[in-house]
Amino acid sequence: NDVSIIDASPRRIQIATEQLDVRGIVGHGSHPDVLAKAGIEQADMLIAVTLHDEVNMVACQVAHALFNVPTKVARIRAQTYLQPEWRDLLSRDHLPIDVVISPEIEVGEMVLRRLSLPGAIDTVSFADGAVVVAGVYCGEECPIVDTPLRELTQLFPDLQATIVAVNRNGKPVVLKSTQSIQAGDVAYFVAKASQVQRTLSIFGHDEVPGQRVVIAGGGNIGLYVAQQLELRNAAAKIKIIESVPERAQFIAETLTRSVVLQGDALAREILDEAGVGDADTMIALTNDDRINILSCLLAKQIGARRILSLLNEQGYAGFARGLGIDAHVNPRQITVSKVL
Repeated sequence: NDVSIIDASPRRIQIATEQLDVRGIVGHGSHPDVLAKAGIEQADMLIAVTLHDEVNMVACQVAHALFNVPTKVARIRAQTYLQPEWRDLLSRDHLPIDVVISPEIEVGEMVLRRLSLPGAIDTVSFADGAVVVAGVYCGEECPIVDTPLRELTQLFPDLQATIVAVNRNGKPVVLKSTQSIQAGDVAYFVAKASQVQRTLSIFGHDEVPGQRVVIAGGGNIGLYVAQQLELRNAAAKIKIIESVPERAQFIAETLTRSVVLQGDALAREILDEAGVGDADTMIALTNDDRINILSCLLAKQIGARRILSLLNEQGYAGFARGLGIDAHVNPRQITVSKVL
């Protein structure tokens, strides 16, 4: 692909052009002359993912009105633009944006998928949710460890699922039919949505989705997850820990069934008050990776059955499982996956 990158920072453009096979342009991404310099007249797609929603929206409008770019993708974080009553703004008749990416919603949906499939450490949906790719950790107790793949086909002939690869010692491996999964592998399979739970059980993961959930961090992601749990799961018992008093008050007024606690997610008395020791799942969704990791580990020590952490720094993800964190989500990876 012929890719051009626009950024206002000369330093970032220098790094991008030194490390990637791209053309770098220093300038404002919504200015017509800068877009023209980047070669937008021949572009098939514009991806506007700056930190400012309005810049992304204007860039898409300019690409459509002046350069007739076929596909426009915009990152929009402000939830007010995405509310049903205002959503028509982001249509071809108004602001011609073909694909809207909301990082908070995408991450929130990933968290909700992890909650619904607690046996999986990674999930991605395709075809409007009809097909799922899931990753599952295979320990010594996994029933199908050391079983050749072709034998699995004979053992489960009606299972509509396929093991596509494994992550072994940090490296992706595509197995042949004569090869088998080894203890310590993370196996990735693709299956119909209706077959995912059965496939997980074959790997020895029969975990039932938890009903008692504690959320540390009441930002946009934490609030979205709590709202959706209230809508989708009438039996869910949700508690949210938020450190900022004004934000905690706002969340308490917004939600209907959730209990909101104002305090530090690293404070033992707050975690005890939230009932972390009896929680099925503790989810850490603050903006600080270190707080997320530490609060999850503390929750695990207190008695939480499962812990899930938001990790922005890719470097932390490598040792998250070694620390005992059951699953994690990375906003950058999720956003890039949505674009692709």
